[in-house]
Amino acid sequence: MKFKLIRSNKRFLYKGIIVEPQVRDFFTGRIWTRSNTPFHQEKVNAYIQQNYFNVKSGITSQPKGIFLRQSFTCNRCYNQIQHEFVQYNCAKCEKICVYCRHCINMGRVTSCTNLILWNGPLPLKYQKHVLDWDGTYTPAQKQAAQELTESMNNKRSHLVHAVCGAGKTEILFPAVLHALNKGLRVCIATPRTDVVLELFPRFQKVFPNTNIHALYGNAPKQAGFSQLVLSTTHQLFRFENAFDVELVDEADAFPYTIDLALQQAVLKAKKEGAPIAFVTATPSTQILNTVKKENWSYSFIPKRYHNHPLPVPRFEALWSYEKGITRGKIPLKLIEWTEKRLSNREPFLIFFPTIQLMQKAIPLFQRMNEKILSVHAEDEHRKEKVIKLRNEEIPGLLTTTILERGITINNVQVAVVGAESKIFTSSALIQISGRVGRNVQFPEGDIVFFHHGITAEMDEARNEILRLNKEGFGS
Repeated sequence: MKFKLIRSNKRFLYKGIIVEPQVRDFFTGRIWTRSNTPFHQEKVNAYIQQNYFNVKSGITSQPKGIFLRQSFTCNRCYNQIQHEFVQYNCAKCEKICVYCRHCINMGRVTSCTNLILWNGPLPLKYQKHVLDWDGTYTPAQKQAAQELTESMNNKRSHLVHAVCGAGKTEILFPAVLHALNKGLRVCIATPRTDVVLELFPRFQKVFPNTNIHALYGNAPKQAGFSQLVLSTTHQLFRFENAFDVELVDEADAFPYTIDLALQQAVLKAKKEGAPIAFVTATPSTQILNTVKKENWSYSFIPKRYHNHPLPVPRFEALWSYEKGITRGKIPLKLIEWTEKRLSNREPFLIFFPTIQLMQKAIPLFQRMNEKILSVHAEDEHRKEKVIKLRNEEIPGLLTTTILERGITINNVQVAVVGAESKIFTSSALIQISGRVGRNVQFPEGDIVFFHHGITAEMDEARNEILRLNKEGFGS
């Protein structure tokens, strides 16, 4: 830490702190627990004493109801679900304190915890961002990109509704560039870590002069101030009043759609009056109602950038598949489908409704080919496994719904085992189907729903894909 000193009667007197760039860059826009920062506690305390931080309680309470019971609010994640607050005997203050379970995976916030928000000078914004992208837009993409840029410039919220494989990421480029060169701070958030991992190298490539941070669970440390942040929605619990523009990719994905605290985190992280844009192929009823109610602007792209129709899923009965796999036998239709992919050297994804069933299945599939792997949300090596599939180092992956979005594999073929399961909603099945035929060199492919009985969600997914093809191609 550096200090300003003055000489008086041969004595050095303390005058103030010269703000260290690494402290300023890290804390700008963030809300953090006072006792658990990347910096020494004495340094943080010195900055607080000089009013470079605002300090507030981690959890506040107020009487509620006729019995004046305490109602708690977490000031980091804004959680107000009372059964997610737990009382305990606190050794620190020797009192009964409360902690929030909702965001505990990001470090415990308690009623005796202080949260700190940067109140000092702001970093200088880099003003010479460039877009190094030599691609071309379809007319629909160009129109959507222009509409999104105009909306963000006018601080009007926007929905980009574009089918899977329409080139949604590329549509964001002009709006992001425009905002960065105006000195604005931009966040692209998504509920899924895998989407962040997919987007990060793409944005690094096309914005070579921009310091970009990718924030997700166990992400490596990243230095400097980032004017462009790619983040899971969970990581936005650690931001407040930070961003001038927010873009939420796959805003209809689990768990964002059912977690009010995540939705509040997105709103908390942006500055007051800052616009927000949702980008998705399957907007929920809730999103569409918000667009209508709040008068958002809207862009719609009904077909893919390569001008080929969406692959339509086919249904195949796979009776008692769960019982068969549990007994150590893969159903014959699933064996034949997999062997065809192996014979044709086509990469494949096979989706399972539960981790437990997938784990029972993986040794059975490895009898066909020992290089077949499985992946799920808690898998520490899921990033590496997806890269191996993309690089053709492995023939295929068994997966949960964790890979339903944000993954592009050339010529990938897809099967869903247990498509009738509740986890496979119509939007999930549409997104899964959207993994197929994304590349212009491989615009077609097989998407099959193996099932133990056709559900309304399966029918709805298939009918929506047929409707989009009809709207995009008039047939």
